[in-house]
Amino acid sequence: MAQFIEQGVKSVDGVDAEVMSAEDFLVDSMPGYDGFIVGSPVYYGSMAYQIKKVFDDSVKFHGRLAGKVGAAFSSAANIGGGNETTILDILNAMLIHGMVVQGIEKGDHYGTVSIGVPDARVEGQCRILGERAANLVKKLG
Repeated sequence: MAQFIEQGVKSVDGVDAEVMSAEDFLVDSMPGYDGFIVGSPVYYGSMAYQIKKVFDDSVKFHGRLAGKVGAAFSSAANIGGGNETTILDILNAMLIHGMVVQGIEKGDHYGTVSIGVPDARVEGQCRILGERAANLVKKLG
C-alpha cells in the first residue's frame, strides 16, 4: 500500500516521497517534512505499537508540526477488523499536533483501507490518497 501511495505522491510535480518503516524513521527529522502519510496494520483495533511510539516520541515537537499535511491508511485481516478505528487513531494524533488532514470524499473517506492483500480498488485508492496529499502539500507550501 505504501508503494502505491508513494507513486501517487510522486505523480505530482515538485513533491517527493520516501517510504520508511517506523523502526527506521528518525523522529527528530519530523519538523523537516511538509507532510506524513502514515500506515499501520490493525492490532486489536488500533495502530501497531511501532507507529504509536513514533507519535509518543513526537510530543517534543508539539506545536512545531502544526500546518503540516497528514493522511493515513491501514490494513486488516477481516471486514470489521478495525481499519477505520486504526486510521482514526492515527488522524487523532495528527490533529493533536495541529496537522491538516487529507480525506477523500469518494471511496475510503478517512484513508485507504485494505482487507488482506491489496486489490485493484485498494491500489487506486492508495494512488488517489498520495496524489491528494501531495497536492495539499503544494497548496499549503
